[in-house]
Amino acid sequence: MHPSGRRQDDPAGDVVRWAAFSCLLVPVVLVVYGTSFGGAAVATLGLVAVTAACRALLRYSERAERAERAMARVPAQERPPVAPRGRHSRGGTGGHRVCGGSAPRTAPSTQD
Repeated sequence: MHPSGRRQDDPAGDVVRWAAFSCLLVPVVLVVYGTSFGGAAVATLGLVAVTAACRALLRYSERAERAERAMARVPAQERPPVAPRGRHSRGGTGGHRVCGGSAPRTAPSTQD
């Protein structure tokens, strides 16, 4: 840990802190420049909602990245088997469906 109690390298936390600061600063600036208190409040609510959504997405991304790095450290022999990909995957052998019917299209014959 950093002596001040924060992690040294936390870019997502820095973004969230600056966003929270702007959530406080923007309504003050709006009111100073003549926007009504109601308009400033609506702007503040919008900023808070966007900040919360961005924070959730950043934290989700960080967890996924940590899990990916942890998985990369595990040797391939110790990894759990990979589940089938799903019904639209291209895994395995088998016929490839052609759009537009089951019979292959042929060029029209030319008769003289």
